[in-house]
Amino acid sequence: MAAGAHGTRPAAGIGKGLPPSLWVPGDWNAFFGFGTNILVNLLVLTGLLRFVLGMPDAITFGRILPAVGLMLCLSTAYYGWLAYRLAAATGRDDVCALPSGISVPHMFIVVFVIMLPIKLATGDPIKAWEAGLAWVFIQSFILMIGGFAAPLIRRITPRAALLGTLAGVSVTFIAMRPALELITTPVIGVVSFAIILLAWFGGLRYPGRLPAGLVAILFGMGVAWGAKIFGLDMGGVSGPGLAAALQGVGFSVPLPAVGHVFAGFEFIGIILVTAIPFGIYDLVEAMDNVESAEVAGDPYPTTRVLTADGVVSLIGCLMGNPFINAVYIGHPGWKAMGGRIGYSFATGAVILLLAWFNLISLLSSLVPVVAIAPILLYIGMLIGAQAFQETPHSHAPAIVLAFAPHLAAWGKTLIDGALGAAGTSAAAVGLDKLGQAGVLYAGLGVLGEGAILGGLILGAIAVFIIERDFAKAAAFSAAGAVLTFFGFMHGPAVGLAVTPGLALAYLMVAGLLYAASRTATAEAPKPAPAHAAMPAE
Repeated sequence: MAAGAHGTRPAAGIGKGLPPSLWVPGDWNAFFGFGTNILVNLLVLTGLLRFVLGMPDAITFGRILPAVGLMLCLSTAYYGWLAYRLAAATGRDDVCALPSGISVPHMFIVVFVIMLPIKLATGDPIKAWEAGLAWVFIQSFILMIGGFAAPLIRRITPRAALLGTLAGVSVTFIAMRPALELITTPVIGVVSFAIILLAWFGGLRYPGRLPAGLVAILFGMGVAWGAKIFGLDMGGVSGPGLAAALQGVGFSVPLPAVGHVFAGFEFIGIILVTAIPFGIYDLVEAMDNVESAEVAGDPYPTTRVLTADGVVSLIGCLMGNPFINAVYIGHPGWKAMGGRIGYSFATGAVILLLAWFNLISLLSSLVPVVAIAPILLYIGMLIGAQAFQETPHSHAPAIVLAFAPHLAAWGKTLIDGALGAAGTSAAAVGLDKLGQAGVLYAGLGVLGEGAILGGLILGAIAVFIIERDFAKAAAFSAAGAVLTFFGFMHGPAVGLAVTPGLALAYLMVAGLLYAASRTATAEAPKPAPAHAAMPAE
């Protein structure tokens, strides 16, 4: 079957000698659905910049969002053009453009793992912005040249390790803060969360087929502004804020930010430990989404797609955008609702206008932050659950182990924030005193530094031990020794002999595992059932 939604019948042709149609009635459905999806992501992004990073509005609305608009317009125009070429070459009128936009998982990664720690350490959101730009700069080149290596890395690294370390970030740095925000403003937060869960997990459709994210945001706006009329504060909206946003409506075009990009290389040690593994993740995700489109009947060239994502991300980065572009999952869905070529062009054009005329500032002032928090919590849940759903049940302990570095990094971030708010630090309090209170601060630091790679290596070692493939486990342990020695994991920055003791321990474990591979019996003992030790429900 070319696509489940279309059966085995051949697609209708566009007519001999006739060019493909740029707009069909079904494009309206895809335009409003996909456009709303992109707009919600932009509102979330704006909230992260303003309320998590404390980014000045002059940077958020005057530099970053105009560059985001440019990148999205280039991306959607390119994929619309690619669909047009495919339709013309095949003579089909059912070709659907690949959806694309800001990579949602990476939007949170760059904010919470790169930009926020640097902002907290330096007290300067501009430094955080520059680090984000440098991160995307490196990611862009990984996308452009890494397509050749991605299949190999995908083959040798267990899925539980790749998804487990991603899930660790999701549960800690993506899901926890929104969970705390919505529970402290429950009338908006908890109910909005239920609205999202009913649709995205429960399959409920809202009137007019409105997207659940939009329904949740509209509900939050209604409650917050309705309560404001009666003098109640229900979630961070205000008349003065709206008035300021109205006054800020204007026209801003992206300006070159090359100097800021290279200024961010001051933090290259922190950047590399996440840019490389997440660049690999981007490559794998893009290949999966292109494969999904081909199953739906629209074969696109993988190399061209990966290169396009890298090029438009690089352009956006050099103009001030610290967020990377990606092909989105969901092509078969937009195609099933009638989307073809025009919806992609139209979405990019509208987003460009919203970003350049600063209308996103107006929208973000209308929407209470707590109405967006449930969307972030949902994303954290989804990515966290995926690690367990898409891997063998026997690998679950490895996924839990891959969580550990992220839990350590998250805990250390909370401790540093609390001590900083009190005007002190862990060093000033004393590590011994913290240890007496049960806070092993030094251990949190070593385990949590470079958590992305740390989780991946630990998860891979555990998977191969579970599979009794001790030689591969030894290889990953040896890789962990090298990465630790040079500070890519378990170290605050890249260097030489950053944590030599731990590097030696990884190397000794590699030797032990290799010895086990030479002496282990060919047949593994039968594992006990996963539920054997669990009490009956």
